[in-house]
Amino acid sequence: MSAAAPEPFTDIQALLAFYAEAGVDEALDDAPVNRFEEKPPQPAQSVQPRAEQPAERAQAQRNTSPPPAAPPVTPASMQTAAVPDGQQVAFAREFAASASTLEELRERMAGFEGCNLKATAKNLVFADGDPQAGVMFVGEAPGRDEDLEGKPFVGRSGQLLDRILAAIELDRSKVYIANVIPWRPPGNRAPTPQETEICRPFIERQIELVGPKVLVHLGGASAKTLLNTPEGILRLRGNWRVYTGPSGIEIPAMPTLHPAYLLRTPAHKRLAWRDFLEVKMKLRALS
Repeated sequence: MSAAAPEPFTDIQALLAFYAEAGVDEALDDAPVNRFEEKPPQPAQSVQPRAEQPAERAQAQRNTSPPPAAPPVTPASMQTAAVPDGQQVAFAREFAASASTLEELRERMAGFEGCNLKATAKNLVFADGDPQAGVMFVGEAPGRDEDLEGKPFVGRSGQLLDRILAAIELDRSKVYIANVIPWRPPGNRAPTPQETEICRPFIERQIELVGPKVLVHLGGASAKTLLNTPEGILRLRGNWRVYTGPSGIEIPAMPTLHPAYLLRTPAHKRLAWRDFLEVKMKLRALS
């Protein structure tokens, strides 16, 4: 025999018990609603415009009123440059040309506000060594260690440079070291062309005030900037060039590989060694 069908009343009791346990204790409406029933569309009701409130009217007037006048513009020479612009190159030339000594040049650079790199750097990295030395080394820009100490080439690449100098019977007391860029770019990124152009007058004036017998470009950035050439450092290195300053000064220049590059590519140390031997022989010839 087939099982008897469950009583409808028993099912309703079980459903109500389920609702009670679920927290349903109140009906939404007295009559059941068929939510699947299709209803005819309701005619559109005309909407009467709402009366505008005083506060809304005032806000609308503020939105349509002309903007306030812009504040007066401060001359570029009196404000810090967030982003370098072309005017700052001219200001840098004026600042650099007005320095008659290295100490004055350092003061001018410390007071110059036209390069945004100064805002993120901890120190001005001016130079190290003897300004009366016969040879001047110029790199690109300071790194983290240089920024902290305020001296160029004091990190790992600087330690390698010291060892190379010792191999040709030189040390920091017998050379002068500087950078094209005196402030560390954030994150050790490469300086932009505009940042380089802003800083170029300072290093050019620095070279003129030192007046070395020989100039050594450490890395492609220094060589390209100061020798005005697009050639890469592997083509430039090992060949004597002539650096010509804005005043017409001419100095024998040797482009060579940057010590940081040599740390990454030790096999090329032999190339740099040849370049430094050339520098050693040139200094002897000019003594």
